[in-house]
Amino acid sequence: MPQSLSPEQAFWSRLSGPQQAWLTGELKAQQALPSGGSVWLCDGVEMGWVSADRAQDMVALLPGCTIRQGRLHWQTSAVQPMQRSQALQAFLEQQAAQGRLTGWRGEFFAWWPDTPAWPPALDVPPFLCVERAGFRHLGLMSHAVHIHGFLPQGELWCGRRSDHKATDPGLLDNLAAGGLTAGEAPLTTAVRELAEEASLHLSDPNRLRGAGVIRTQRLEPQGWHDEQLLVYTLPMTEQETPVNADGEVQEFLCLSPGEVVSRMQSGQFTVDACASLAQSMAWLMTDK
Repeated sequence: MPQSLSPEQAFWSRLSGPQQAWLTGELKAQQALPSGGSVWLCDGVEMGWVSADRAQDMVALLPGCTIRQGRLHWQTSAVQPMQRSQALQAFLEQQAAQGRLTGWRGEFFAWWPDTPAWPPALDVPPFLCVERAGFRHLGLMSHAVHIHGFLPQGELWCGRRSDHKATDPGLLDNLAAGGLTAGEAPLTTAVRELAEEASLHLSDPNRLRGAGVIRTQRLEPQGWHDEQLLVYTLPMTEQETPVNADGEVQEFLCLSPGEVVSRMQSGQFTVDACASLAQSMAWLMTDK
């Protein structure tokens, strides 16, 4: 293999044509909205999608909520985003107290309109900030970082999620990944997740290479999953071995490119791990 290839290029070059075609197809990561629910808007801004029963809860418990022509409209009297956030947070707390919202994290996520560019313009003040578990519950678009660790010859370090994780327990995943907490920059999140999940402490964050953004949308048991994946690749040395530090990963596997795709095809990886790897390869092909 030519030494001039980057680790990402080496990974791609070792895949067969059918494997490359399959992985490229994982860029189609957006399902159609389910039937029977409602798109909802806040002060005229389209926010997300909720099931019919959650739409009824919002009408009953959020002052200013009405359903018109199949859409839920929440008209607030908020002057500042903080007031809007407090009102929606109070609704989510009621949902949790009634057992309608599970997986409460005590962590805030921020919501912005769609941000397809790289790097995303997340320095713009968010429209609102609420409990992380409320995002799927209300179909709000969240943001997360996903990091792929490549060895020089193209092997990929992959983590197996803990069997105790609330979502996707036991499935294979990226080297590290995590939701973007309100007020935290994407690169800061990436460096923190690498330290917590893989015990990799980067003295130079510039080792991380931005590889674009891919939006994933699908129905999950908690509600409508809508997330912008902010993808990074990390060239690693043979001397670097990931070790979990926070209990969220039960083991790390170093897999050949062919084995990665084969395991993805058989459903052993999370959906977002497949989509983010496809995005990193697509970014590579554009020669950014």
